[in-house]
Amino acid sequence: MNAALSARGISKYFHEPETFQVLKEVGFDVAKGEFVAIVGKSGSGKSTLLYLLSTMDTDYQGSITINGTIVTGLSQNQLSRFRNEHIGFVFQFHYLLPEFSVLDNVMLPALKLGKKSKEQIEAKAMELLAMLDIKGHESKKASKISGGQQQRVAIARALINEPAIIMGDEPTGNLDSKNTKVVFDIFRELARERGQTIIAVTHDDEFAANCDRIIEMVDGKIMP
Repeated sequence: MNAALSARGISKYFHEPETFQVLKEVGFDVAKGEFVAIVGKSGSGKSTLLYLLSTMDTDYQGSITINGTIVTGLSQNQLSRFRNEHIGFVFQFHYLLPEFSVLDNVMLPALKLGKKSKEQIEAKAMELLAMLDIKGHESKKASKISGGQQQRVAIARALINEPAIIMGDEPTGNLDSKNTKVVFDIFRELARERGQTIIAVTHDDEFAANCDRIIEMVDGKIMP
């Protein structure tokens, strides 16, 4: 299998208020172009797992490989650059900069990466906004568009550096059913048409049921 992500023997402990094992020998692969939902009750370890996969938390046992690179053991500076280049994030709350324009919000990660000229980045951002049906809003402040539009801007921002994987943490958790369907359909199309790998933690049973595969977490383990 051509894996976009491989996790091997992932164990994680919390030490406050007392030592508690939150992930227990978790291992799985996600293929390139696969759309995977991670589900489970609160406290099952799904959000902790996503946090480790996203390289934000490095305090674990086991190994994580993303896009052919073993990210376990890399320095914070190396991880920060790797994240910006290889992982796109879509959260429950869009985390746009409210006083910046829609276009500026989308361009930011690419400007930070510094691999392309500002003109190339702007052209790519406009192409993504058109694809996500927000063209015409690019000069508006991010705070002046609707919640559903803000989440689409967040998806455009996640795609700007052409990442290997998009990771979603409850990406539709703050949206009504109409906008949830819009966001799901965007992800579905990205996976099918563009070969984009997507891993999303969700509480939404319908969202999960329509993904390519469901990884169910119970008490820190993946259900067989």
